[in-house]
Amino acid sequence: MPSPVQEIKEDLFSEKGVRVFVKREDLNHPVISGNKWRKLKYNLEEAKRLGHKKILTFGGAYSNHIHAVAGAGKKYNFETIGVIRGEETLPLNDTLAYAKSCGMTLHYINRSDYRLKNDRAVKRGLQLAFGESYIIPEGGTNNLAIKGCTEIIKELTEAYDHYCLSIGTGGTISGVIDGLDGKASVIGVSALKGSFLTSEIESLLSEYSGKVYNNWQINNDYHFGGYAKVKPELLLFMSAFENRHNMLLDPIYTGKAMYGLYDLIHNDHFDPGQKILFIHTGGLQGRKGFGL
Repeated sequence: MPSPVQEIKEDLFSEKGVRVFVKREDLNHPVISGNKWRKLKYNLEEAKRLGHKKILTFGGAYSNHIHAVAGAGKKYNFETIGVIRGEETLPLNDTLAYAKSCGMTLHYINRSDYRLKNDRAVKRGLQLAFGESYIIPEGGTNNLAIKGCTEIIKELTEAYDHYCLSIGTGGTISGVIDGLDGKASVIGVSALKGSFLTSEIESLLSEYSGKVYNNWQINNDYHFGGYAKVKPELLLFMSAFENRHNMLLDPIYTGKAMYGLYDLIHNDHFDPGQKILFIHTGGLQGRKGFGL
């Protein structure tokens, strides 16, 4: 079923004359929620079509993607291997403990070797070590993932002036941009420090459809120090938001993006009368690493 869309109301929105809606991708699947379901859907179908019994993928110790692939493997009868950046630390954190409980084999490599994860020789070495596997990139981003993320837009029954979401590897926003096919405006709020994501997304879109779109932008002002970094004002904002709207956010992605959206509204980024759709990309398992 399509994930629901709900309007959230604030005095700030009324004051600025805008309406804000949230597409609840966090509710789209009981095990593999949010954008991870969108990214994995067609990859799982392709792995099955090709006759693979194993899925091998990559991620950090708190990765939503590792968590999702492990859950998907258990539910859909794939053996899973997670190549984890860094050294093993015991006891395992909640993310990796869950992955292991689902049957995922955890293979740790140091950070310098992890940077070479996309090299053909490295992938071949992993295939030799663990057996022939269907390989999914870090974060799940590839053409099949982008295809799945276009469906976030295709299942909407209303149009909006702006679409706002958090971004990490760029796969979800690429699907949103392509799904809109040049219509409206897309604002990606980066959870990472640096401005490299624009070129990454341009490359993803070029490889996926060959089209060039000019209706999107990346905002790099709300990373709060970098990936998985937080500040007290972010956590205070999240707590207040959750109490008002009975909707959880995570501090790595959606919390930062929602904070950014409120700040943009406060600073008159949007015209009165406009409708904004915030795409809630899930990732709520990441709350546990922050004691939330």
